[in-house]
Amino acid sequence: MAKRPESVLVTVIAETGEALLLCRREPSGFWQSVTGSLEDGEAPLEAAWRELQEETGLNIAHGAMTDTGVSAVFEIAPAWRTRFPPGTTHNLEHRFEFRLPKATPVRFAGAEHRGYAWTTLDEARRRVSSWTNREALEAVEG
Repeated sequence: MAKRPESVLVTVIAETGEALLLCRREPSGFWQSVTGSLEDGEAPLEAAWRELQEETGLNIAHGAMTDTGVSAVFEIAPAWRTRFPPGTTHNLEHRFEFRLPKATPVRFAGAEHRGYAWTTLDEARRRVSSWTNREALEAVEG
């Protein structure tokens, strides 16, 4: 089934100043915040909670989710376009922020990610691979 060209990006931030990053299996060395496509009939906030749970094991008991009200449109990398309906070249991404009291171990999605790291916000901004993720982290107030 083709993916919907609409997604969420959830920056996960500890009140102690760290950001959570996930390292994708493919492409190698691709660091990112929690991300994922919306499913049919799913609202962006629902997708943000679902992706957070699926990719980290974190949920409402751990912290609070905020819809930043910011969205971005980006070009889908040619290698990933086959996942979307034919002719789809761009994706609409909705940004959320999940805050928790302190950095905590997470259960990352092993099929999709090879690991995770809690880093300073500055390091996270340098390490992420996409411009939309960098922009979202630059908007975070430590």
